[in-house]
Amino acid sequence: MECLHRFFRECTDKSMRLGVLVCHGGKTSSFYRRNDISVDMPLDSDVFRIPPGYNAPQQVHITQGNRDGNAVIISWTTPDQPGSNEVLYWAEGSTEKQSAEGIVLTYNYFNYTSGYIHHCTITDLEFDTKYYYEVGVGSTTRQFWFSTPPKPGLDVAYTFGLIGDLGQTYDSNRTLTHYQLNLAKGKTVLYVGDLSYADDYPFHDNNRWDTWGRFTERSVAYQPWIWTAGNHEIDFAPDLGESIPFKPYIHRYPTPFEASESTTPFWYSIKRASAYIIVMASYSAFGKYTPQYKWFINELPKVNRTETPWLIVLMHSPLYNSYVKHYMEGETMRVMYESYFVEYKVDVIFAGHVHAYERSERISNVAYNITNSKCTPTSDQSAPIYITIGDGGNQEGLANEMTEPQPSYSAFREASFGHGIFDIKNRTHAYFSWHRNQDGYAVEADSVWLRNRYWGVEEQSFVASM
Repeated sequence: MECLHRFFRECTDKSMRLGVLVCHGGKTSSFYRRNDISVDMPLDSDVFRIPPGYNAPQQVHITQGNRDGNAVIISWTTPDQPGSNEVLYWAEGSTEKQSAEGIVLTYNYFNYTSGYIHHCTITDLEFDTKYYYEVGVGSTTRQFWFSTPPKPGLDVAYTFGLIGDLGQTYDSNRTLTHYQLNLAKGKTVLYVGDLSYADDYPFHDNNRWDTWGRFTERSVAYQPWIWTAGNHEIDFAPDLGESIPFKPYIHRYPTPFEASESTTPFWYSIKRASAYIIVMASYSAFGKYTPQYKWFINELPKVNRTETPWLIVLMHSPLYNSYVKHYMEGETMRVMYESYFVEYKVDVIFAGHVHAYERSERISNVAYNITNSKCTPTSDQSAPIYITIGDGGNQEGLANEMTEPQPSYSAFREASFGHGIFDIKNRTHAYFSWHRNQDGYAVEADSVWLRNRYWGVEEQSFVASM
């Protein structure tokens, strides 16, 4: 790992009195990365290999199964026939196996028919416990494991990974490998949307959902990925006779939305260790009085910062973005929701969509009214940090073109592939690091200590040597 050095910018007298570091124009990384297109891995790659045996379970993945974290949803696909819906599971050190029964479903999309997709929810698990589980029958039984989080609590330490816009290229594989090898050892992935990119292939080739499921199984079968829907999950193609949005996504990737009284899997909330995570939907209606809006404004008052001090929001389209690609696409949602983020002191908002990395200062743009002309983002210590991490490595490549000059709200930006780690230490401090994919190993290229908005104020950021 390259040496890190402290990143200081000149600070105004006012900033010094506040005890914070405010960047003037921020930093655009000088790191040069090749500008060629990300290349898909060939279909005979080992990462896409079908498990041996007739009708063997594949594409195994898990996500949180309830509000508090002591339940999981286990999903898998059998290609030839339904097989068993049963999951066997047991705690580490126990000889007593328990069972849970799931459901099975299929779907058709244009000229594609899915395999048999199974979903099974296991409830009433012990917190902070390692469990083993088995799916399949007979000689094609497959075994995996996962660990439940600690019970939600004020000073509970926990480490999240951040991945977005992954796809299934050689760069995608580097990103996932680097995440798995990261010494910080993320325990749950917060995934900020755009999964398989099947819609980028001819006729929205849904076989690419299958290959992506097999590719990611090596991580998501062992730790939950918390799903956010992106634009590449919409799969709306009336010219192909497919007029139901999100059809493959909702069949394959369930969420525990009902536990938070949501009406749809696209927006929901969970508690995990000391974090309260709100997932928003950039591509579902979010205007005033829509179901998402009404759910969201009712959700925020439920957050108990003395139980879950860290308030995190996930969405796909970033609200602040200084890249040319997708510039200002999140503006309507920002206008609708930013004042709530500030009022309720959201700590950090993670987004994808832009295929690059960017971290903002704590800023807001909520002072405007029709007479005062105040429409410029300003420093605001009640506001979240905005982090764009749509740099997973998909076939569309990097967003290399940036707006100039770099806006004052942008603390650091770089067009490289990578992943993030959000490491909660206690109620007051968390450490975020961004790990660039470079030459076969991951470099910590940007980082920041976050001080919880509810429990404190002062922060500092650091950038690796270029």
